[in-house]
Amino acid sequence: MKKTKIVCTIGPKTESEEKLTQLLDAGMNVMRLNFSHGDYEEHGQRINNLRSVCAKTGKQAAILLDTKGPEIPHHEIRRRQ
Repeated sequence: MKKTKIVCTIGPKTESEEKLTQLLDAGMNVMRLNFSHGDYEEHGQRINNLRSVCAKTGKQAAILLDTKGPEIPHHEIRRRQ
């Protein structure tokens, strides 16, 4: 069992079936989707593309969803004069 994983963040430039096939052939084990960018429809299409490529190639890959974490509120602090 392989313990090392190759995680690739997938976005507009790497979401095509052709690119995903190349990434799988190069050793990608995990497709990471950054939910701070894009919407559910875009990410859904990326998942569908990966599933299609896996079915065609017989390879497997996990899907990692990186959700947007809580934001830390910040305020500008002005110096007293």
